[in-house]
Amino acid sequence: MTKSFFPNSATSVAGTEPVIRSVALTRPLHWLLLGWHDTLHCGWISWAHGVLLSLSGMVLVAVFYRQFWLLSGALSGFLLVAPILATSLYALSRARERGEKTDLQVVLKTWLNWQHRDKWGNEYWCLVQFGALLALAGTGWVLTSAALITLLAPGSVLNPVDFLQHVVLARNGFLFELWLAVGGVLAAPIFASSVIAIPLLLDRRLRLWQAVITSWRVVLANPLPMAFWAALIMVLTLLGMVSFLLGLIGVVPLLGHASWHAYRDLVDASALPEQDPL
Repeated sequence: MTKSFFPNSATSVAGTEPVIRSVALTRPLHWLLLGWHDTLHCGWISWAHGVLLSLSGMVLVAVFYRQFWLLSGALSGFLLVAPILATSLYALSRARERGEKTDLQVVLKTWLNWQHRDKWGNEYWCLVQFGALLALAGTGWVLTSAALITLLAPGSVLNPVDFLQHVVLARNGFLFELWLAVGGVLAAPIFASSVIAIPLLLDRRLRLWQAVITSWRVVLANPLPMAFWAALIMVLTLLGMVSFLLGLIGVVPLLGHASWHAYRDLVDASALPEQDPL
C-alpha cells in the first residue's frame, strides 16, 4: 500500500514545539553554497523546475506585455507563491541528505502521493491550505499593484518603458516608493510565515498553525540573518527576472534547495515524528 505524503489528524503532534537555533548574520551565504551543491547533484531534475517557472513567466509577459500595470504586479507576486512551488526541491534536498535517489520519482510523489489515503484529516490539507493562502495573497497584491499604478501614475503604463518613466522615474509624487512600501508590508508577514513552515510541513508531522508559529519564532530569534536571507532572495529573483527571465532557470533551484538547508540549520524538529516516506 502506498503511503501518503500527508499524515492524518490522528498522527499529528499538538503539544511538541521544535527547537529554534540562532545563526550568524552571514549564514545565508552558506545555505546558498549548499543549495548550489544540491542543484549540481540533482542535475536536470532541479534545472527543470527553473525552466518551468521561467517559461511560465515568459507566457505571462507575452500575454500581458501591453498591460504592464498588471504584469508588474504578477511578476513581483511570484515571490509570494514561490515557496509552495519549490516543495519538490525541498524533497530532493531531503532525499539527498538521507542518501536516497534524487530523481523524477521524488518530484512526482511529492505532488501526487497525497491522493492515496484518507483525504479528510486536518493535516492532509496543510500544504494545500497554505498554497491557497499564498495564492490569495499573491492575487491581492496583483490587484493592489494594478490599482496603485492605474490610479496614481501620471500617464498610461502599457509597457516596461512606461513603467520606468511614469512609476520608477516619476518626477512628481512618490508612486514607486509607495508601490514598494505596500509590497513590502504585504511580503514581510508572508515571508515570516512561510520561510520555514513549508519545508517543516514536508519533513515532520504537525499542524499548519504550528509550522507557521515556528517560522515566526525563527524570524524573531534571528532578525538580522533572516533579513539578509530575504534580501538575497529578492536580489537573486530580481536578477533572474531582469535577464529576460532566463536567470530564473538557475535562481529557482538554487533558492529552493538553499531554503531546505535554511530550515535544517535553524530548526531542530527531531522531537516531532517524521512524515511517511515518499
